[in-house]
Amino acid sequence: MLSRRDLLRAAGAAMAATEASAATTARRETPGSPAGADLPPAPAPMRHDRPHDDQSAPRLPLEALTADEADLLTAIVARLIPSDANGPGAVEAGAVHYIDRALAGALSSSREAYRRGLSALERYARSSRGKPFRELAPIDQESLLIDVETGSATGSGAGFDGSSAVFFAMLRAHTWQGTFGDPFYGGNRNFIGWDLLGYPGVRTAVTPDDQRLGAVPVPMRRSAYDSDMFNKATASTPPKGAPHGDDA
Repeated sequence: MLSRRDLLRAAGAAMAATEASAATTARRETPGSPAGADLPPAPAPMRHDRPHDDQSAPRLPLEALTADEADLLTAIVARLIPSDANGPGAVEAGAVHYIDRALAGALSSSREAYRRGLSALERYARSSRGKPFRELAPIDQESLLIDVETGSATGSGAGFDGSSAVFFAMLRAHTWQGTFGDPFYGGNRNFIGWDLLGYPGVRTAVTPDDQRLGAVPVPMRRSAYDSDMFNKATASTPPKGAPHGDDA
């Protein structure tokens, strides 16, 4: 699996391309570290997605995922972009909330793929490691996800539709979107993803001081959709035959 540094570099490049496109077109709803003993502990199961840094915050209701699916997805994304010495990760950024919200709207065509993929991953965890995924040690969770990523999660206990690598690629892409995308879509809570990348936010105006060599941009703590330059999409299922956000 990608190291956290490589993952952030790749996600930053992808987000930069996305934001450049957003500056000229109306936006539609689109909605770690290597395995080892020093991995951060897995998060406690949650019945709903809510900020880990504020346990008093109300839980966000699920729109597409079941509670068990959300619990499992939380444990998975915690391994894809973990919290560590560099800061909080995908769980704290609200990646699970983003995915759940998107699956109820623009990514609804992926809902069944998530249902089958998460179920197959859990069966593979039980058959190959002897425990549910959430009960595995972090290092075992990492090794299992490597199996899924490389397409080697096979056997009578698996049951992925085709290669498990296809499901992993979709899940990883949506985790990136939920961690590093515009907070308008339900992820990147408290701009955690942008802070990890050192991304200052969408800038609709650039001053001469901003362009000076060595200038450090002041973070723009706002969504792109706070500006009238961008069309605001709504979280709703597209009409039949319309393109989905995962085709963007």
